[in-house]
Amino acid sequence: MSERQDRQPSGEPATAPARTRMLDAAFRLMREAGLVGATTKEIARAARCSEAVLYKYFGSKENLFVEVLRTRLPRLDPPAAGGPEAVRAVLAAYCRRAVAFYAETFPIAGSLYAEPALRARHFEVLRELGAGPHLPLRHLEEYLRAERDAGRIDAAADPRAAAALLLGACAQRAFAHEATETGRPPESDEEFAEAIVATLLGGLAADARG
Repeated sequence: MSERQDRQPSGEPATAPARTRMLDAAFRLMREAGLVGATTKEIARAARCSEAVLYKYFGSKENLFVEVLRTRLPRLDPPAAGGPEAVRAVLAAYCRRAVAFYAETFPIAGSLYAEPALRARHFEVLRELGAGPHLPLRHLEEYLRAERDAGRIDAAADPRAAAALLLGACAQRAFAHEATETGRPPESDEEFAEAIVATLLGGLAADARG
């Protein structure tokens, strides 16, 4: 194909690769209709391809969803260990990412819980892929355990409970304020993260039992 045929005047490709189109279409439709409501037929139509091609690339709707989570949503990579002064900053940054992740994930995945059979298939695929909503909890727990072993948080702290408290607060933020008059949280994500981490560290600080 010639340069004239393959490029728009802006220099961008005339059409995105098929896989990119599928992921973009899946992300948009899943956000609008939820995982259950966004059918592979509609996704394929929006991506200007056939369902057969979609399944050739991803194998299943569940695999497609996992790839949407991996490539189109804010990432929740394991927090990186830091020095003595870094715990607050690391946790605050992780908290902000978790807020963004849950805010984008819940509108898509919430409909799973209305369809038991689809939910069961979805989590079966996640287990096969070594993925799942338990991983952020595990990663944060491992980080906090390492900080505890390094003496930077209280030796009596429970890393798993602390991780669950932080991530639970971030998950709740994704839907807890929709019924209020404004329909949104009373503070910014940055303010929320700082307040949550300050409160959590109040009970985790190495000198808290002073």
